[in-house]
Amino acid sequence: MASTFGHLFRITTWGESHGGGVGVVVDGCPPRLKLSAADIQPDLDRRRPGQSKIVTPRKESDTVHIVSGISENGLTLGTPISMWVRNEDQRSEAYNEMKDKFRPSHADFTYFAKYGIRAWQGGGRASARETVGRVAAGAIAKKILREKFGVEVLAYVKQVQKIIGAVNPETVKLKEVESNIVRCPDAQAAAKMIRLIEKMRAEGNTVGGIIEGVAHGVPAGWGEPVFDKLEADLAKAMLSLPACKGFESGDGFGGILLTGREHNDLIRAKAGKVFTTTNRSGGIQGGISNGETVSFRTAFKPVATVMHEQDTVDESFHNTTLKGRGRHDPCVLPRAVPMVEAMTALVLVDHALRQRAQCG
Repeated sequence: MASTFGHLFRITTWGESHGGGVGVVVDGCPPRLKLSAADIQPDLDRRRPGQSKIVTPRKESDTVHIVSGISENGLTLGTPISMWVRNEDQRSEAYNEMKDKFRPSHADFTYFAKYGIRAWQGGGRASARETVGRVAAGAIAKKILREKFGVEVLAYVKQVQKIIGAVNPETVKLKEVESNIVRCPDAQAAAKMIRLIEKMRAEGNTVGGIIEGVAHGVPAGWGEPVFDKLEADLAKAMLSLPACKGFESGDGFGGILLTGREHNDLIRAKAGKVFTTTNRSGGIQGGISNGETVSFRTAFKPVATVMHEQDTVDESFHNTTLKGRGRHDPCVLPRAVPMVEAMTALVLVDHALRQRAQCG
């Protein structure tokens, strides 16, 4: 059950980092949607390793294979859609020392504490390799949102450590996000971010930052009161991503610096359409979308694997040391952008279908 996400639009991911492959089963996709691998592959290409000088050099084509749920003329059947990607470039020998030692700030110890066993090669299910299935499913969700509801989902790198990009969430476009390898639409900030990440890699160190997510065109009324509030589901979706340690919607924590009069989004109407004059709520009030742009930020910690000797313990709980080895991202942010988009789309399409089911 822990590998399943969603209600009406439900996904189950499977596979380990160094196993035969990784994939996903999507259940609840509406029928008669035109769908092919060409709709899914671009997002997987944005997520895959080896795509630039500031990500892990692991070489994976991440070619998606759709094995069920599609008719011979390329339409969804309404039945489960199964997709998988083969693992092609595992190098488990780099993890030999980690067979008996826990990597600091990784899930090695916690998985061992829970199950009494762990997939030490590459971290197994705790690896970001697991997100291949999420991104593949998210590509379907994005297509449904775009074609059936007129909603566009986008994410971008907002901050790397102390370097902050100046980005307008209301007007940002995919072309701007993809204009550089760090995926920050602010070109000047992006250049500084890239230099910092390269410096961290040269030093055998890592760095974290913030990804901002936006959804344009979300109508008023999506989200369920109390426990399934839209931002609550978005928060769970984001915090389920590897290395994600924080979430805020709208003004988030910054809102505490304002008074109520300053923070309130004043409501107006024009030609029968309700809108707010500001969007400090991030497009969500009372857990339900209000028709404005949905916006939020997610904080990703520095990648835990560093190429320096650090204190740890082994499986017999003896004190020892461990130095990171293998191929790893010096910064997870560039490859996490499509992951954030995918999880955003999965939440939104689920709530879109729930709204249609309950309210017509």
